[in-house]
Amino acid sequence: MARLPRLGVAAWPHLVVQGVHDGQSLARDDVDRALLLDTLREAARTHGVSIHAYCLAPDHFHLLLTPEQDTSLSLFMQAVGRRYVSAYNRRHGRCGGLWAGRYRATVLDPAQYLLDAMVWIETHGQRAGDRSPLQDDAWSSVRHHLGRCSDPLVSDHAGFWSLGNTPFEREAVWRQRLEDGLPTQRVRVLADAMHKGWALVPEAAVASVEAAAGRRLAPRPRGRPRKTPEAP
Repeated sequence: MARLPRLGVAAWPHLVVQGVHDGQSLARDDVDRALLLDTLREAARTHGVSIHAYCLAPDHFHLLLTPEQDTSLSLFMQAVGRRYVSAYNRRHGRCGGLWAGRYRATVLDPAQYLLDAMVWIETHGQRAGDRSPLQDDAWSSVRHHLGRCSDPLVSDHAGFWSLGNTPFEREAVWRQRLEDGLPTQRVRVLADAMHKGWALVPEAAVASVEAAAGRRLAPRPRGRPRKTPEAP
């Protein structure tokens, strides 16, 4: 069965993951991590992508972003792959690919899922067993949203700005959301949609998003289609 085209829909938030091959590292040291962030920033500027949250894990990275055009996401990810992998290989004297297949992504309804996706990304290290304080994570967007630094990679979404009228209010609300975390079921919904490529959008928006994406947004029901009853 042919693979579905990857989702890429202008003006909608996307939750994205890109992993590396088994046994490989996304970055071997802080120099690599800084290079990857610089690569993400340059590619976002070039291809019209706004990054709202991110985290760099040992074997993958997560992004929450909004593309300006339907093609922006794919062009952005291609640019990141070409520049970062080439520089990574030169620096470490290796050759060949780094990514474990193509990136995975889902489209999110900002009203229902954007803030939860941000929490999911910025608490990734803690879920993976990191016991360091969240605000000390230099390789995610969490320090930006807690007011510890101004991250040039991050473009805050209107949904984050709605948390308060001042930076202090937004940071306080965000700190509490991070401490509260997400229910296991919510984490499962986000991860499942991202890895399988199915969208989390309101029913009223399905038709327009499907038209923009050029593909269906949810799996077809299992089993044979129901027969239409014959007219008497």
